[in-house]
Amino acid sequence: MAVVSWKEILLLTGLVVGCYWNSLSCGFVFDDVSAILDNKDLRPSTPLRNLFLNDFWGTPMTEERSHKSYRPLTVLTFRLNYLFSELSAASYHLLNVVLHAVVCVLFLRVCRLFLDKTFSLVAALLFAVHPIHTEAVTGVVGRAELLSSIFLLAAFLAYTRSTAPDHSIVWTPIALTVVLVAAATLCKEQGITVIGICCVHEVFVAQGFTLPMLLDTLLQVLRGKDGFPYAVLQTLLKLIVLIISTLLLVIVRVQVIQSQLPVFTRFDNPAAVSPTPTRQLTFNYLLPVNAWLLLNPSELCCDWTMGTIPLVESPLDPRNLATLLFYTMLGLLAYHSLRYRHSSAKIVIMALSLIVLPFIPASNLFFPVGFVVAERVLYVPSMGFCVLVAHGFRIVSHKGHMKKISWLMIGVLLTTHAVKTFNRNWDWESEYTLFTSALKVNKNNAKLWNNVGHALENQNSYEKALRYFLQATRVQPDDIGAHMNVGRTYKNLNKSKEAEDAYLIAKSLMPQVIPGKKYATRVAPNHLNVYINLANLIRANDSRLEEADQLYRQAISMRPDFKQAYISRGELLLKMNKPTEARDAYLRALELDRTNADLWYNLAIVNIEMKEPSEALKNFNHALELNPRHKLALFNSALLMQESGEPKFRPEANRRFLIYVKEEPEDANGYFNLGMLAMDANENAAAERWMRKAINLQAGFRSALFNLALLYSQSRRELDALPVLDELLRHHPEHIKGLILKGDILMNHKKDTHGAKDCFERILRMDPTNVQGKHNLCVVYFEERDLPRAERCLEETLALAPNEEYVRRHLSIVRSKMAAMSAAGQPLSSAERATVSAKEEKEKRAKEGMEEPLDSSQADKRTKSKSTKEIKDIEKKRAAALKRLEEIERILSGRDYTWNLCNNKHKTTWVSI
Repeated sequence: MAVVSWKEILLLTGLVVGCYWNSLSCGFVFDDVSAILDNKDLRPSTPLRNLFLNDFWGTPMTEERSHKSYRPLTVLTFRLNYLFSELSAASYHLLNVVLHAVVCVLFLRVCRLFLDKTFSLVAALLFAVHPIHTEAVTGVVGRAELLSSIFLLAAFLAYTRSTAPDHSIVWTPIALTVVLVAAATLCKEQGITVIGICCVHEVFVAQGFTLPMLLDTLLQVLRGKDGFPYAVLQTLLKLIVLIISTLLLVIVRVQVIQSQLPVFTRFDNPAAVSPTPTRQLTFNYLLPVNAWLLLNPSELCCDWTMGTIPLVESPLDPRNLATLLFYTMLGLLAYHSLRYRHSSAKIVIMALSLIVLPFIPASNLFFPVGFVVAERVLYVPSMGFCVLVAHGFRIVSHKGHMKKISWLMIGVLLTTHAVKTFNRNWDWESEYTLFTSALKVNKNNAKLWNNVGHALENQNSYEKALRYFLQATRVQPDDIGAHMNVGRTYKNLNKSKEAEDAYLIAKSLMPQVIPGKKYATRVAPNHLNVYINLANLIRANDSRLEEADQLYRQAISMRPDFKQAYISRGELLLKMNKPTEARDAYLRALELDRTNADLWYNLAIVNIEMKEPSEALKNFNHALELNPRHKLALFNSALLMQESGEPKFRPEANRRFLIYVKEEPEDANGYFNLGMLAMDANENAAAERWMRKAINLQAGFRSALFNLALLYSQSRRELDALPVLDELLRHHPEHIKGLILKGDILMNHKKDTHGAKDCFERILRMDPTNVQGKHNLCVVYFEERDLPRAERCLEETLALAPNEEYVRRHLSIVRSKMAAMSAAGQPLSSAERATVSAKEEKEKRAKEGMEEPLDSSQADKRTKSKSTKEIKDIEKKRAAALKRLEEIERILSGRDYTWNLCNNKHKTTWVSI
């Protein structure tokens, strides 16, 4: 038995790389989006056990909406890709190309069991370049086919070693075969069919039986003329082990899907819900369609659902001739291979087993599947096809006059297939290129029009997307999803009326609920989203909240396990100020799915609305246990801890904010709240660093700018605070607290009463009833020694805030000062006016022949002409006035007038989903 040489391995690998290197530039398209981008099972934060509890798309197997495709080993390889490169599509495509090369080498090894060195290599080369494989290799989800094929071929190779040279059974290869079959099945369900291939090989190749020989042996045993030959008994024993292993795997698989088949709609597979004989005629016609794709892969399409292949509704349909021809050819090949014992018959029977058995699960003949035709499921059947082609080429090339022509033909075939494969890869570059290429092949598939619309929608080209969605409704008027897409696009275009009309059409196509009658029809969960989308649209109008709630309840009545309806209704009930009912809705959703971190998070938001911070924190923690990197739970739980003011929570709040900024490094709010925590802990350097980071990320960040200025002010760096306040007021000129703080600094540290007055007057222009600004302006008047104006200002302030004791006290002080100055004969106006009055008094006294006015150091001289009693009264009043002056300046010149400013930090608000 010839082995595979290094030259052949390099040849196959080089050919694969040459055909598929351009696939590395492709992104995630079509089913890749659900399997990779939207699949939380890939994330390291998701427990590994979830891979064995969820389906291929990350949906729990227990849910009815689950696709029931159980492929944990394939998802594990996606997770390894994510571990090394996260969502870099190139690494996923590279691994697929490597796996395809491995399959090609293993396939060559299998071909060597039946074909000679040259023609087995021809079969492997044809398999390497066949265009039908682009969906399996270039589409990332096709990895399930690749992995399953590797284990399938390895299991078959292991089984071929189960017979010793003395024809005894070697059990180790059989045990290895069972293990590899299980692995193949855990990669994709069709892997289990290798058991059938092993049985065919054992009976018709290893033991050399033909169908007539089997029937003759069976008749001999039934007549009791002879017992089972030893070789037959050994064969039966091996087959029994394989069959029992298969049954055990099937039982486990049925248990995993909980004896439920997935829910498919008539749009996924129209024939599956068609009556007899349409269903049977169509499903049988699909067999020659698949065979033609292997023979002539010139027109490939990523999606063959809906109206791609019209139903065969009558036995008189001419397409039934294709079905008849296909079965005739298959029957002739089967007859040839089962009747004779020569090598050609063995090659054909193994080729047929590779074609037929792996295709049975996807054939629709025994149970419906979620597609009409899928090119990727032809990956393993194409192995048998390539064996048949190579075998036919061998027969033709052995005829002398056909040798050169046959080699020329096989060379042309390999070249054209390689070129087609290379060009087909470009179609998978993006969703737009993929679906537009499919529309060139088939324009009767509404799903393709929808998918092109989705691709344009993702590019925010809503007008173009709308045209494709509307075309989908024309191609398939009863397509609920197409009308939903139209509604969503109208909504994105802010055309609410048109959006509502489209949703109502989609809703009218849904099965109608009969009041009082239990709803029993199975409906695809994504179609129920029409109720959610319509309700979400109309609840923007506060007068229609009850109508929206009715739609949510209608969806729940149709599917009591429709989790999204409970979630959306919970959000609505919060908006309707019904937190208790919202909590009940979320608790009901949690009964359906306790592993949903978003549900625990939303329940925590309800707890906050209900003033239950301890319960909210518990539910935030539940969300983080399920998803330690749940960004909103990290942020809001840390904010809740921070707002509690309890020092014991600060380290954990700080840790969560640090994780949050690692997950969202461009969100300034995370850094701002780290700064707030540092301020609470009096860690000024750290607080300044975090605030600066927040401001750098978000220019004009209102709260960060104010609190940084406040931090400088508290740290006796008032002059550093001024440029920060200037930036704050440049972006937010109406920021009253910023104006108050700036006025404070200008008054007390810059001695700029004019600038301070401007700040406080700006406040009063915006808000004439602002007590703090009004009071501080009164202080400015006092500093300017304009006591009458200060008095009037404080009286007005007291009228605004009659219960503020400090205003009343300051008014009393000003009035006492005024009384003292009046008693001392001093002017009560501003300093400038006092200077002018003094000059006028001097001139007056000079005219009257009185002595020159004296300064305060000469007071004794000035009072000599007065009586002793008058002198004593004046001195007493002057002393009292000076005492009151000292008191008022002590009270008003400091920070008392900032009125609890330092306790008014700016906080962020809750973020909910």
